[in-house]
Amino acid sequence: MNVVPRDLMTEIPVSSADFRGAMRHLTGGVSVITAGRGKDITGMTVTSVTSLSVEPPTLLVSINRDASSFPLIRRNGAFGVNILNADQLDVAERFAGKGGLKGADRFAGSQWVTATSGVPLLVGALSAFDCEVEEILERHSHGIVIGRVRTIRTSARTAALAYWHGQYLAVDQDEDAARLAEVSVPALTRRGT
Repeated sequence: MNVVPRDLMTEIPVSSADFRGAMRHLTGGVSVITAGRGKDITGMTVTSVTSLSVEPPTLLVSINRDASSFPLIRRNGAFGVNILNADQLDVAERFAGKGGLKGADRFAGSQWVTATSGVPLLVGALSAFDCEVEEILERHSHGIVIGRVRTIRTSARTAALAYWHGQYLAVDQDEDAARLAEVSVPALTRRGT
C-alpha cells in the first residue's frame, strides 16, 4: 500500500526549539557517516541510522542537504556507516565539528581502511558498513539516503557510544546488566519474591 503525501495542518505550529528539545529524549546510537574517495573525503556524526531491510541488507540514514557529506554521497553513489564503540568519543566529536576540523582533517588520529566502494571505514568501530546508494528521497532540509550494504566489518568490542539529552554515554551490555542486577535483585528480595 502506498501512502499519498499530503499537506499537514496543525492548529499550533511546533517550533524548532520545542521539536529539538522533545527529540533529546530519544536515545540514539552514535555513528559516523563517511563519504568520498581518495583525498576528497569527509564525514559527519549522526544518530539517524536505522536498518531498513534484512533481505537485502539495507540501511537508511537522514542527512542534512547542506552537510559537506551530502554532495559526495550523491556524486559517488556510496557511503560508509561506522557504529562507534564507547572508546571512540574523540571520533564522534571530531566528526561533529568540534575543534573546527573539516573534510579530510577529521580523519586524522584514527585508523581507517578503504572499502571496496572507496569510502573510508573506521578500524575498531563496533560495525562498519560499505553502502551503495539505492535511492535518495529529499524532504525539507534533509535527504533520506537508502543504502544497500555491500560489505560489513565488525570488531570484538561490545560497549557502544550513545547520545541522550545532549551528552554522549557509554552503553556496555555486561556492565549495565550487572548494575541492573545489583539494583533489582535486592528490591525483589525485600518484597519476599
